[in-house]
Amino acid sequence: MSIKYAILGLLHYKDMHGYRIKAHIERNFGNMWSINYGQIYPNLKKMEEEGLVTKKDVPQTGAPDRKLYALTKEGREAFTDWLFSPPERGLLMRDPFILRFIFFGFGDKKASLKLIDEQIENYKVQYEERKRNVIRWKDYDVYVRLVAELGLSFNEMVLNWLHHARKEIKKSIDADLAEAAGQLGG
Repeated sequence: MSIKYAILGLLHYKDMHGYRIKAHIERNFGNMWSINYGQIYPNLKKMEEEGLVTKKDVPQTGAPDRKLYALTKEGREAFTDWLFSPPERGLLMRDPFILRFIFFGFGDKKASLKLIDEQIENYKVQYEERKRNVIRWKDYDVYVRLVAELGLSFNEMVLNWLHHARKEIKKSIDADLAEAAGQLGG
């Protein structure tokens, strides 16, 4: 996801400061995308230089001024151009666990089962959070609701796959043990 366009999209709702942008992304997009301040502020600065956003200092009592960013006409136009441009590419699965999973064959199969069990628990927690999001966003906007439903379906699919993977690996471990027992007895 392009940080620039995510920020421009969020600024359609209301003017925001960097902390609020990060908090919104983490709360609403955290299951599919992560972001840090080192990505937000340089992008906001560049967008300000490009004339896509404006920055206003808002005084605060006992704290430094807060920088409030607002969308400009040019920002709205750039966002609309991006919004209706052809899609860049298909779905990317950037899950660190899946990358590790690919290489589990080089390690201890029993240890991999433990990690799969931990991942199943993580996805169960995430699944419950996504169910709450579907409920929270059901009347919000058709597009937001549909993405929430996609997240829930995707989570459910990954949980099913993890259970299947666990079963297959357990079967492989049992076969290895039976073979080893056969060799000892034979």
